[in-house]
Amino acid sequence: MACIKIIDGVKIFIYARDHNPPHFHIYVAEYEELVRIEDLSTYSGYVPKKYRKKVILWATGNLDFINREWNNLNPQL
Repeated sequence: MACIKIIDGVKIFIYARDHNPPHFHIYVAEYEELVRIEDLSTYSGYVPKKYRKKVILWATGNLDFINREWNNLNPQL
């Protein structure tokens, strides 16, 4: 598990040996949401909108980095 970014206390993780579809995890307080890398849609879970907006804004400009991290941590997929 690798924390790839922290935005105002919101942690973004990509797990090694994770499952498809390629995604990242958002953690804030007691909330967790999985977001598909392909289209930044919610795969599972929920985080409050104000936190999700910050993460999606960052992710939109950093898709190459996120994809690279996914591929580095999940080479078998």
